[in-house]
Amino acid sequence: MSDERGRTALPIDSLRPDFHRALEQGHCVVAAATGSGKSTRLPVWAADAGGPVLVVQPRRVAATSLAGFVAAQCGTAAGDEVGYAVRLERRYSERTRVLFVTPGVALRWRAEGRLAGFQTVILDEFHERRWDTDLLLALLRADGGQRLVITSATLEGERLAAALDGTYLESPGRGYPVDERHCGEQPRAMPQRKDLGKRLAAVVRRALAETAGDVLAFLPGQAEIEEARRSLSGVEAEVVRLHGGVRLSEQRRALEPGSARRVVLATNIAETSLTVPGVTAVVDSGLERRTLRRNGRTVLSLQPISRASAAQRAGRAGRLQPGTCYRLWGHAAPLPEHAPPEVLREDLTELVLAAAGAGYRVAELPFVDTPREESREQAEGLLRSLGALDASGRITTRGQRLFRMPVDPELAHLVLAMPDVETGGLMADWVAGLAAGDRWLQVRGDSDECEALAGLLGQRCDARLRVAALRCERLPGVRIDTRVREEGRRLAGQLRELLDLPAWPRPVSEPMNEGVPGLDSGRMERALTAAARAMPTWLYVRRGRRRQALGNGAGDEVVLGEHAWFPEEAEAALVLGTHSVPGKGTRQTISLATALAPMPLQWVVASGACSEGISEPAWTGERLTARREWLFAGRCIGSEEVEPEGAAAREAAAELILEDQLLAPAGSRLQDDLEAWSLYVALGYAEGAVPEARAWLLEQLERLGVERGEDLTLLEPEDLRFPGVPEWQRPDFDERYPRRVQLPDLDLRIHYHVRRREVVAEKVGGIRRTDPKRWELPAWPGWRVRFQRASRVVDIR
Repeated sequence: MSDERGRTALPIDSLRPDFHRALEQGHCVVAAATGSGKSTRLPVWAADAGGPVLVVQPRRVAATSLAGFVAAQCGTAAGDEVGYAVRLERRYSERTRVLFVTPGVALRWRAEGRLAGFQTVILDEFHERRWDTDLLLALLRADGGQRLVITSATLEGERLAAALDGTYLESPGRGYPVDERHCGEQPRAMPQRKDLGKRLAAVVRRALAETAGDVLAFLPGQAEIEEARRSLSGVEAEVVRLHGGVRLSEQRRALEPGSARRVVLATNIAETSLTVPGVTAVVDSGLERRTLRRNGRTVLSLQPISRASAAQRAGRAGRLQPGTCYRLWGHAAPLPEHAPPEVLREDLTELVLAAAGAGYRVAELPFVDTPREESREQAEGLLRSLGALDASGRITTRGQRLFRMPVDPELAHLVLAMPDVETGGLMADWVAGLAAGDRWLQVRGDSDECEALAGLLGQRCDARLRVAALRCERLPGVRIDTRVREEGRRLAGQLRELLDLPAWPRPVSEPMNEGVPGLDSGRMERALTAAARAMPTWLYVRRGRRRQALGNGAGDEVVLGEHAWFPEEAEAALVLGTHSVPGKGTRQTISLATALAPMPLQWVVASGACSEGISEPAWTGERLTARREWLFAGRCIGSEEVEPEGAAAREAAAELILEDQLLAPAGSRLQDDLEAWSLYVALGYAEGAVPEARAWLLEQLERLGVERGEDLTLLEPEDLRFPGVPEWQRPDFDERYPRRVQLPDLDLRIHYHVRRREVVAEKVGGIRRTDPKRWELPAWPGWRVRFQRASRVVDIR
């Protein structure tokens, strides 16, 4: 592998002796500029130093591309001495000495004990500070026994080397000067989303006119890339897209030299390890999509890039010759120096589960930056509710099964929650379709095609649509990304295999009139009600007046996303996918529902997620009736007339008694007795608790054995007498401290404020307009007496 004859010299080559010495001593941190060769040379050198090498690359495209490039440099085919393993695709053998993998693969292998066979582990592009690479580094540091190499183009390398007690090496890149031109309207103008496609296209045309090579344009996501591509219609250059969602053929076109001049529209996938040949000009939007924590949620937000990322992007223009970088912001824009690591700004559920799968609690691991305690505790609480962690925070058998599944823990939990193999297979396909993302299929047909599609599926339903798109080659009015669909099919097959479910069915060319196989109503009902029991916080019902909004039992709310395929008449849904975005101000967060499965309200009731209530109680003299209501998210979603029993019967009876509609005057007398007792205790005549009227009454009814309406016929009002103020003291006490006073044309309710020795006589009735005189009221010696009418309060003298 070490034969380098015929290779082009790279700046990193000067570090080879120092790198070998550093590996002999232990860990190593290498900071090398873009284009220095660190991602291709260091793995080979580490293998020459002894033992197999694992190279962890943040992105699948980079892992597979680098493996192919290094293999070609070593004169071998990918999968022989140099290989790769990414989700759903792997190419390596027993002869493999350098293996490129993604962080997810590395974490699963660590949990299975498979990393012990590698002498050196290289974490490339560590400056991206993904949670999985941060966790992997913490695990490897805790384990010990392996040489660690951390590489990056922009990194606080000396700080990291000190933390690892390792050697810090630095190499310049093979860079030419880059002329930086800022296109912002004002010196401090920040990158912005408004009219981004048009503005970027205008600058791309300028770059094509002012420079001679290819143009690489950085955009935050697929939507912006498509917008810019449309704005570049008619440009005299080939427009190529480069992001994780495009077909492999288009990715290869972007990563290989073109026969004509090109414009490559890329996300920050092109910022680091991947080399786009022929580029002499970069157009940088200055934006990226980055997660952050907001009000306890992980929000995907459009954010300005850091200065470090801006330098990385600009360097792409100077790989071949002096280049130019056009920046769509002002030269004095206050960009942050570095983006914060994901462990400080994302949900930590997957991190906590992965750490537990490796035998550690997060708090025990030596992270470079310690994850936030609040986020960690929130993740641990969710995983305990899923049965993945025990009370001590250690992984359970169920947690191990969840961790082995190549989807996030909550989706994996749904598959395990299914009651039979039929619903298990259905949910595996749902989950695979969801894991593929939101943009791989779109309903674009006319009204007739949409009606035909809804007929085939049984209704408008995002979940059914995803299953049908996996199981059928064609659907009316649906545009499908076949490459992503193939990945989804492989993922569905992998989930079925892991769970011993029936093999993935052969796709049908197109569904017939009888519909898509496996989406019958009975199977759907079993799957959805089981899913709602497993994840009750994913169950939502529509708001009464705001039809676009749905609420759940935990007080959360989602708004229907723009592309959600959800019937207007549906009142409830299992929300299988959400996307949180910032709202107005600095605190509001809006959750968009992107994948929904409609549920009839009776299925919501059957799921057991509702609370029950009793309303409209009535007593006929022999029979107690009421309406039983099923309540969810502040809304009554169903009711029926019943003769309540047990606690429900006592609730209905208590309401009637307190209104003196049953066993009168027990209810009004009870409330008066409790008022007297409360004052009696406050004045210090006795000690004891003062119960609430309804609670005491319910307890008394239960003690008296009331289980149904007929039991009430055996009671007398005296059975519900509260033993408060002693009977022999009560007349004198009521005379000294009345709670009601009636004067001519004036009814007063008396309030006693014992601590400040104050009596307030509140007008509650009567036509009298003048204030009462002091001599008209009881004596109340030593008390200050005041009169209240509406909001007016005055002293009475």
